[in-house]
Amino acid sequence: MKTPTLLLLFLLVGVTATAQSQRTGLQPGDIAPDFSLKNVDGQMVSLASYKQAKGFIVVFTCNHCPFSKLYEDRIIALHQKYAPKGYPVVAINPNDAKKQPEDSFEMMIQRAEEKGFPFAYLHDETQEVARTYGAARTPHVWILQKTEQGLKVAYVGGIDNNPENAVAATEKYVERALDELLAGRSVSKPTTKAIGCTIKWRDM
Repeated sequence: MKTPTLLLLFLLVGVTATAQSQRTGLQPGDIAPDFSLKNVDGQMVSLASYKQAKGFIVVFTCNHCPFSKLYEDRIIALHQKYAPKGYPVVAINPNDAKKQPEDSFEMMIQRAEEKGFPFAYLHDETQEVARTYGAARTPHVWILQKTEQGLKVAYVGGIDNNPENAVAATEKYVERALDELLAGRSVSKPTTKAIGCTIKWRDM
């Protein structure tokens, strides 16, 4: 993707950013509630079903957004690197399919097959999970850590600091946070700004 095109996308994202930025949700230190959503294989999935997990990389993403597409391979790589260490990716599509037909459940199934997603890709049809978490963009990440108190939010924000080029990213926020957690340390940068397309909310 050419740089001017990406700049145009940033401008388009900014047009509706103000209203979405006012949404509140789960912040670092909060305890995240579980959920049960339909996976692309037709099965209902909850975080409680991952008995051996130490935590989760919860990513709100979708099919149509150019930023989500740019990050797909990086999300796959995160799962491949960290699922064996106890932190699998759980991807959630929160978009209203009436406003963005490319994000329908049927298209989710197709996209997951095309990309060979090795992780759960869940449909938040009611958007209740996205609202609870405070998701505003796609992609938008929450890292959860299993504790005695429950699923504690350790990080909220973006994946890295270069949507256009993974190789050129100088800060890999999610990887750094996970490496710190796995080393028994606190996350040094628990929040960053998520860059992406605004979520397509249902009309109330």
